[in-house]
Amino acid sequence: MKPNHNIIFAFWLNLAFALIELIGAFLTNSVAIASDAVHDLSDSFALGLSWYLEKYSNKGRDHKFSFGYKRFSLLAALINCLILIFGSLLILRETLPRLLHPQVVHADGMIILALFGVAFNAYAAFKLHHGHSHNESILSLHFLEDVLGWVAVLVVALAMKLGDYAFLDPVLSLMIAAFIIWNASKRLRMTLRIFLQSIPDDLDLGLLEKKIAERRDVLGVHDTHVWSLDGRHHVLSTHVIVGPNSRPELKSEIRKDMLDLGIQHVTLELEHEGESCELCVD
Repeated sequence: MKPNHNIIFAFWLNLAFALIELIGAFLTNSVAIASDAVHDLSDSFALGLSWYLEKYSNKGRDHKFSFGYKRFSLLAALINCLILIFGSLLILRETLPRLLHPQVVHADGMIILALFGVAFNAYAAFKLHHGHSHNESILSLHFLEDVLGWVAVLVVALAMKLGDYAFLDPVLSLMIAAFIIWNASKRLRMTLRIFLQSIPDDLDLGLLEKKIAERRDVLGVHDTHVWSLDGRHHVLSTHVIVGPNSRPELKSEIRKDMLDLGIQHVTLELEHEGESCELCVD
């Protein structure tokens, strides 16, 4: 299934289940389910945005975006992280009063909803897990978190059915919110690093320069920059010092070396020995 089709599928599945949750939260009087319903509605908004921006990101380069539109997928991932964190903060605000004043919850209804929740979200997470984009990875995390959350709901509902444990409902809601904030914050940091053009974690700048320097005719390498467009497509630019009789195929050899290391777009500037370079820094 193509990335955009994965997101379309997840959007409709998530929206349908969020509406079921809203009804279920009203019938069971469960703040944990109500919190997850709000969470899923925010996810639906995020998925709708991802649906559009993921499709937009497949456009090729033009006179406005010389690298193409791949970063629009990354923009969707950034917005998704922010929505998750904001939604979880709302959950915390609504749940805290229930810790002091627990309310009676319909445990049987929670058990039924929990079983549906595990099945729905596990299937969506499985579909998105086999995607390839950074955005799909974050969306898969959304649903994986929901699976774990619904397993917890199921356990709590069974406990409340066996005894007077109404306080577990708001406690569970707080745990779900804290877990989501923690994971979304990690993803947010990773997404921001890509936006800020940090060196990708799977690349070593020193190793890249060493690989280039190993080529015959290369006398030195400097002013090397490497960054990622969207977490998958990496870009490199560097200055290569060559001798007076360098081979014409040197550029293609270096580009092949870089492609083997996971860099798809390479820009090389060849300089002759002794030539002054304004960008050369120690």
